[in-house]
Amino acid sequence: MSKPALKTVVNELAVQAELALAAWVDPVLGTDLISAGAIRKLEAFTYRIYLDIELGFPAQGYRDQLAQTLEAHLLKHTQALAVEVNVSWRIERPPQTSQSVPGVKHLIAVASGKGGVGKSTTATNLALALAADGARVGMLDADLYGPSQPRMLGLAGLPEVAEGRMQPMVGHDIQTMSIGFLIEEESPVIWRGPMITQALSRLLNETDWQELDYLIIDMPPGTGDIHLTMAQRMPVSGAVIVTTPQDIALLDARKGLKMFEKVNIPVLGIIENMSTHICSQCGHEEHIFGAGGAQRMAEQYGSELLGELPLDIHIRLGADEGRPVLASDPQGTLAQMYVNIARRIGAKLANQATRTASLSPTILID
Repeated sequence: MSKPALKTVVNELAVQAELALAAWVDPVLGTDLISAGAIRKLEAFTYRIYLDIELGFPAQGYRDQLAQTLEAHLLKHTQALAVEVNVSWRIERPPQTSQSVPGVKHLIAVASGKGGVGKSTTATNLALALAADGARVGMLDADLYGPSQPRMLGLAGLPEVAEGRMQPMVGHDIQTMSIGFLIEEESPVIWRGPMITQALSRLLNETDWQELDYLIIDMPPGTGDIHLTMAQRMPVSGAVIVTTPQDIALLDARKGLKMFEKVNIPVLGIIENMSTHICSQCGHEEHIFGAGGAQRMAEQYGSELLGELPLDIHIRLGADEGRPVLASDPQGTLAQMYVNIARRIGAKLANQATRTASLSPTILID
C-alpha cells in the first residue's frame, strides 16, 4: 500500500532536517525513514522542529528509543534548538481477496527444512515478541503430525464452538488453534494427504480469529502436502526459515527456501537457532553446530539473516513447561533477542510494496 508523500513547510531549517533524516538509516527498517514512507509530518519554525512518524510495524518497546535517537540526531545536524518527535504505528490491512481470512491481516509461515532445529519454539517466542510490541497475534499449529503449540503455550482442553465456528484458545495473549486440542496428546495422526490438507484448511478458516495483526503459522518440517496447500489456498504474506548452523540442517533449509520461491511466497529472512552454546558453569562460548552457516546461506540466496539465537536451557525449559522465555523473563537478554528479530520481520512486511502471496500460484514440481 502506497504511503503519502512527505509534507514539509519549505525553509532552510526544514531542508536541513530532510537532509539529516535522509542520511540516517533506521536499524530496524534497514533504510531511512523518508524512503520508507514513515514520516507523516515535518514542521520547522524558528529553530524548532516537529516530526510525526508512523511506522508500519508494532513498536511499543521501540518508539521511545527511536524518538530520542532522532531528537539527538536532528539537534546535532541542524540549527534547531528544540526538537519534538512523535512516533506511532499502524499495521495496514492488505487488499482483500477471495482467499483472505476474516479477522486476520497478515499470515507469517515459520518453517524449516528438517525437524529438530527449534522451529516451533522459535515460532512461539516470535508470536509473543510481536504481542509484547503491541500487536494482536495468533498461532496456527500447522504441524498436524506433531502439534506442539498447546504444550508450549500452556493450553489444554477443547475449544468452544459458537455459531459453527471454533473459538481460539488463548495462552499468554496469543489466540491459538491446533489439532492438538482435538486429539489426545499421545495419539498419532495417521492420515493421508487429502485428509491432512482438509484439516488444515478447516483449522484456519473455521476458527473465529479476533482482529489479528499477525497469524503465525507453525509449519511442519519438509516440503509436503501441507506446504502446497498453504501456498495454494492461504494468503501468506511471507515466510521465515529457521535452521541451525549445521551443514545437514542448512541443506534442508535451502530446499525450504527454494520451495517458497517457487510458490511465490516472499522469504522474509533466515533465523539461525542454536547458533552458539555458552557454558552455564564457566561461561565458555562454543559453536558446537558450526559457525556462520545461516549468514552464508542468506548471502547465497539474496536473503537476510534476521538473527542468531543461542542454545540455552531456559529456552528449552520454557517450551516444555508452557512458559516461553518471553513470558517468564520478558526483560531478559534472550527475550530481547526474539523481540529484535520479530521487529525486523514486522518491518520487512511493512516494506513490501506488493503482496504476491495473495495470489493463487501455479505449483511446479521438477
